[in-house]
Amino acid sequence: MKEILYEGPHLRLRKADLTDLDYILRLEYQEENVKYIVPFDKLFHTKVLEGHVEESMDVLAEEIATGERVGYFLINGLKTEAKEIEWTHVVVDKKGCGYGHEAMKLLKAWSFDVLGFHRAWLDCKDYNARALHLYETEGMLREGLIRETIVTNGRYENLVILGMLAREYQARKAEGLELG
Repeated sequence: MKEILYEGPHLRLRKADLTDLDYILRLEYQEENVKYIVPFDKLFHTKVLEGHVEESMDVLAEEIATGERVGYFLINGLKTEAKEIEWTHVVVDKKGCGYGHEAMKLLKAWSFDVLGFHRAWLDCKDYNARALHLYETEGMLREGLIRETIVTNGRYENLVILGMLAREYQARKAEGLELG
C-alpha cells in the first residue's frame, strides 16, 4: 500500500516509491520543466526513494478518483533543527487544471499541520512568471533574490526566494484560504 501523506478535495499527496522513478525523471527532464529546475539524476532519486537520504523525500500528487499522477515534489530539510522545510522541486504535470493550487495547499497543510514545521521555503527562477504567480497567490512571500547564482546553458540566472511561516499559514487558514 502506498503511503498517503495528506488528502484534499481532488488530490492526495503520497510518498513516492521506486515504481515512480521513471515518472519523476520524465517530469524533471521534460523540456517545459527542465528550464525552470535543476534536475537530479537517477542515482540521487534512487537513494532518496530507498531511504538513504533521510532529510529528503520524493512526493507525488495524484488524483484521488483515478490514482493518476499529476505532479512531483522533492522535499528537503526533513531533519533540520530549525524546523525549516524546503520544497526543492514543485513540478505539476497537468498544467492549467488547478492542480498547482490544490497541491500547494496540500504541501502547506502537510508541512505545517502534520509535520509541525516552523517555516517552508522554495526558490524559483526569476523569469518563471507562472510559478511565481502560483506561489504568491498561495501566500508565499518574496524574501529575497539571489543574483546570478546558477548557470543554465552558459547563462547566469537569478533565484527568487519565497517563504511562509507557520503563523502566516495559520492566519490564512483562519481566513478560510487553506484546507481544513
